[in-house]
Amino acid sequence: MSADTVDTVRGPVELDRLGPTLMHEHVFVTTPDVQANYGSDWWDEEERVADAIAKLTALKQAGIDTIVDPTVIGLGRYLPRVQRVNAAVELNIVVATGLYTFDQIPHFFHYRGPGTVLDGPDPMIELFVRDIEAGIPGTGVRAGLLKCVVEERGLTPDQTRVQNAICAAHEQTGAPITVHTNAEHQTGRLALDFYRERGVDLTKVVVGHAGDSNDQDYLRWIMDQGATIGCDRFGLDLFNSTEQRVATIAALCAQGYADRIVLSHDASCYMDFFSGEQTQALLAAAMPNWNYLHISQDVLPALRAQGVTDEQITTMLVDNPRRYFTPR
Repeated sequence: MSADTVDTVRGPVELDRLGPTLMHEHVFVTTPDVQANYGSDWWDEEERVADAIAKLTALKQAGIDTIVDPTVIGLGRYLPRVQRVNAAVELNIVVATGLYTFDQIPHFFHYRGPGTVLDGPDPMIELFVRDIEAGIPGTGVRAGLLKCVVEERGLTPDQTRVQNAICAAHEQTGAPITVHTNAEHQTGRLALDFYRERGVDLTKVVVGHAGDSNDQDYLRWIMDQGATIGCDRFGLDLFNSTEQRVATIAALCAQGYADRIVLSHDASCYMDFFSGEQTQALLAAAMPNWNYLHISQDVLPALRAQGVTDEQITTMLVDNPRRYFTPR
């Protein structure tokens, strides 16, 4: 990746051509071993690919040029399927490397690495760096960011090991970080304190799901460290209603914080956590706005009605993502 481009599924894209960007969306979230054994009950590959093409095409037509897809190991990352979809959609998709776990690491890593039975260097670091510098094996696609988690259980021993690997990969490559956090338990504080102590450039960190909180003291604290808050679950009213999310963002913009906010839905074309027609129907009924178009169709007009200017919206959708991916 050169100084003025970011890697995407379709190759390097000039930073100035990212355009309006949703910073936390998934194309597919799957459980591969469940899918391999039982997917015939609910998964049709061609149907899912066609559906994804239609949904992402609609998103592009709604004015979004780029999505950032933080689907990593633990969420069923499978780039060949995403490549098929992206070949038919004029949309930039930036993908991630990292590990998604709330607590324990997979057994694949458990016995290898510092302090384990076999000891040696941590293989996570080598894999993360390879994905960024050489590309995700078999795809030619280079990851554009690092993704990890600090959830309610906090920095357990295994989670600490993941975070150390993320920090090491960040130091070696300069790749920015997006960290899933639990807003109710304010685990963004744990994450940023950990990163600061290890020399991470906090301006290259998005604290994911911070927008589930309306605690402005907490949100301002994150942004005052130099990090960016992910207001990235629009439509997931289970955690925070759209009305409250909009009011919080409008208040923070009025206080001068638009340059440290990014927007998204954390939606997907298909997530097998809710597999099967009946469950999909129940999900749509329970959260009808949890889809890629909610921000374009509903949230942006609501923000404007609350006094957020078009300049501030451009800052959140265009300028902040571009700065996040600009190499240090």
